[in-house]
Amino acid sequence: MTRGVRFQRGNAYLGEGVWTFSLPSGYTCPGARACQTWANRRTGRLTHGSAQTFRCYSAVTERFPGVRDAVWRNFDTLRACGDDIPAMAHLLREALPDAAQIVRVHAGGDFYSRAYFRAWMQVAREREAVLFYAFTKSLPIWLESVHTVPPNMILTASVGGHYDALIGPWMKRAVVVGSVEEAAALGLPLDTDDSLARQPRISFALLDKAASRPRSEEHTSELQSQFRISYAVFCLKKK
Repeated sequence: MTRGVRFQRGNAYLGEGVWTFSLPSGYTCPGARACQTWANRRTGRLTHGSAQTFRCYSAVTERFPGVRDAVWRNFDTLRACGDDIPAMAHLLREALPDAAQIVRVHAGGDFYSRAYFRAWMQVAREREAVLFYAFTKSLPIWLESVHTVPPNMILTASVGGHYDALIGPWMKRAVVVGSVEEAAALGLPLDTDDSLARQPRISFALLDKAASRPRSEEHTSELQSQFRISYAVFCLKKK
């Protein structure tokens, strides 16, 4: 008997009106680099990737057994479907609360396969009155299936992954910064509650509250170059 998957109601950061769906952090994040962290399934002990530069908050929450059990239940149930897109879409659709109006796909985890990505796109097309949004570093999967993304699925390319070079000027993106000043230097608005993540076309910054020191000038300069095109488009749209 299939156990099914489960959604969770928001939190203090997202608000009660947002539902979330999560998978195990790190294990389901093929593009992760700067945030790469895993919580051991049995013990909850964290392991950090060699290139990690900022904390993965969802992995930190997986130190707790209840959180760990929930995300692994979702992953085990979905990967048992293999590459069966309709089967995965059915699981997600049946579990999605009828009252849901806004859904964050992956408070933890990412699109780990092409079939899983397309299952979510199918669910979004079928629930067109619901706003879905997701951060992703799985750029090859997104680009391969970009034609399947419906208007009510807002995707944000998360900077700091193995595939940053694939982030095109047409993609909205998010970068983690170490300070408000760094966000200002990049010319990016700060998103403190996912409100910008839910809007199309607007790139933004996320504040790493655990940052112990400002990022180097070289780091900020590199990000400035990367964001110049996207922010220019953002400014034109605001006029």
